Amino acid sequence: MATASGVSTPLQLPSTRRVGGCCRRPGSPAPGKNAFPRRAAAGAPAGTFFAKRDFVYKGQSCHQFLPLKQRGRLQAAVLPVTPPLLDDEEKRKQMCEDYGFKQIGEQLPDNVTLKDVMDSLPKEVFEIDDLKSWTSVLISVTSYALGIFLISKAPWYLLPLAWAWTGTAVTGFFVIGHDCAHKSFSRNKLVEDIVGTLAFLPLIYPYEPWRFKHDRHHAKTNMLIEDTAWQPVFSKEFRTNSFLRKAMIFAYGPIRPWMSIAHWLIWHFDLKKFRPNELPRVKISLASVLAFMAIGWPLIILKSGIAGWFKFWFMPWMMSTFTMVHHTAPHIPFKTSEEWNAAQAQLNGTVHCDYPRWIEILCHDINVHVPHHISPRIPSYNLRAAYDSIKQNWGKYINEASWNWRLMKTILTKCHVYDKDRYYVPFDEVAPEESQPIKFLKKVMPDYA
Repeated sequence: MATASGVSTPLQLPSTRRVGGCCRRPGSPAPGKNAFPRRAAAGAPAGTFFAKRDFVYKGQSCHQFLPLKQRGRLQAAVLPVTPPLLDDEEKRKQMCEDYGFKQIGEQLPDNVTLKDVMDSLPKEVFEIDDLKSWTSVLISVTSYALGIFLISKAPWYLLPLAWAWTGTAVTGFFVIGHDCAHKSFSRNKLVEDIVGTLAFLPLIYPYEPWRFKHDRHHAKTNMLIEDTAWQPVFSKEFRTNSFLRKAMIFAYGPIRPWMSIAHWLIWHFDLKKFRPNELPRVKISLASVLAFMAIGWPLIILKSGIAGWFKFWFMPWMMSTFTMVHHTAPHIPFKTSEEWNAAQAQLNGTVHCDYPRWIEILCHDINVHVPHHISPRIPSYNLRAAYDSIKQNWGKYINEASWNWRLMKTILTKCHVYDKDRYYVPFDEVAPEESQPIKFLKKVMPDYA
């Protein structure tokens, strides 16, 4: 079984044959020794199986024979998503089709800096408009109140729709607090801290701990180990023991859309994770969240019972997470600090994902995510204008998708164990016997793009 497009049916070749090759156009000069990727099979076991990969590199039609790793009944071609592959337009189109993307961008040149991209943006996209900021608050308060009303009136069979609306509306509060944390909501920093703290309370997120950790996510986006958001599974941890392995398979497979809840719990309530100078503000935020839980939850239960707490608070809270789309795809690598490039991580490593318009409005355009990673100081209401500018100047390097089932299926069934060359290896290749949840998702999830 091949793991990427452009790989043909496995072949059996003699173990002493050299497997890097290129088919040149008539009359063209022979490429240099290192003109294209090569592999050597010298010393490979007799009877080794190979898969042929065809590609175009520097205007020449080329091919490679890639050795197949055999794991019991499973065979996987070692096919890294290398720059030559990303530079091939036909291969990128095929990857778009396979992964559910509208566009997969070329790799940004190494000599382009994040400042180069930022300097290309119009100055007005950085301007704070108090009226627009408070309009976003009004939208979130109104839509959340409407959601609570719908939950109170909806028959049981319409409750999932009411929860989806209310969960999306409460995500708007999160985005408002998110802007406050990035100092893009108001010119008054005390107002930002107060509004940010209050906006996070319905989600029981402590504002200051989240702000400190989220700043690190922006500074280290898609940096291996250092990024505080989504990280791939590490092979060493995955192989530790059977119980942990099964837990990881469920966490990064069927329940991955809700794994931000685990992230919320692990990262924001442990005082040992913060510097001494951060602790006073962290403690104030934690006290605010605990006060909300100690006062708000009993009031909800007193008014509507335990069932009402589940109905009015817990279920909308569970439906307020979808950030895994922003930086996770088979072609987006995590890199070590030595290899990491800020401009590539923020521009190539961020996904613009279109959602239905009502979601974009309630979530204040946070899924227009590329400009937000070019500069977090851009207010949410200016993200679309900034993205238009980025598309005009850097459009060929952008990753774009519209939310679809194939995109979700790709993330849930492919983006698992870290591999330096392939970026991700699916669980069902590493541990096929224990990966029934992944195989189940592959069978039952829709494949519509």
